Amino acid sequence: MIDLLDLHKQFILTHIKEGDTVVDYTMGNGHDTEFLSKAVGVNGHVFAFDIQPAAIESTRKNLTAANCPQNYTLICDSHHNVKKYVQTPVKAGMFNLGWLPGGDKSITTVRETTMPAIISAIELMDRDAILNIAVYPGHPEGEAEGKMIEEYLSAQSRHRICVTKVKIVNSESSPYFFMLETKP
Repeated sequence: MIDLLDLHKQFILTHIKEGDTVVDYTMGNGHDTEFLSKAVGVNGHVFAFDIQPAAIESTRKNLTAANCPQNYTLICDSHHNVKKYVQTPVKAGMFNLGWLPGGDKSITTVRETTMPAIISAIELMDRDAILNIAVYPGHPEGEAEGKMIEEYLSAQSRHRICVTKVKIVNSESSPYFFMLETKP
């Protein structure tokens, strides 16, 4: 069976190389941060965001245990404030919406900050860049986020970004993701 998060990463690897700048917009426990850190290497840089201090601490521990290069900045702030920290073009970005795995499920990403974060992420995309947004519709806010994101992305010019939706069609509550790509 297809693992959507593995597929998510395979697509990203087609757009990034050593030395690139990338963003993990929803750090969580740092698994995507680790993946991005290793993918861009010592000359690249990863900016990773989460609003929960527990996520920062968990990610820091995971990155150290995984022997990641010191090429990351862990930011305890909302992803919608990305432009306060990132001023260079971004080759890849990852959103894993929802809650911190193993954390308080009452603390989730919310539409009020997710949409501005996605708009900023699109504005920061370099040429031949990718942005992946994983949506978890199994809870009310996740379902609402997914609908809002799809509505917004459906209205975007294909001349600027190409948007693909990857979804298991015979499982309504399964996660899915949007993949946004810019032209080379």
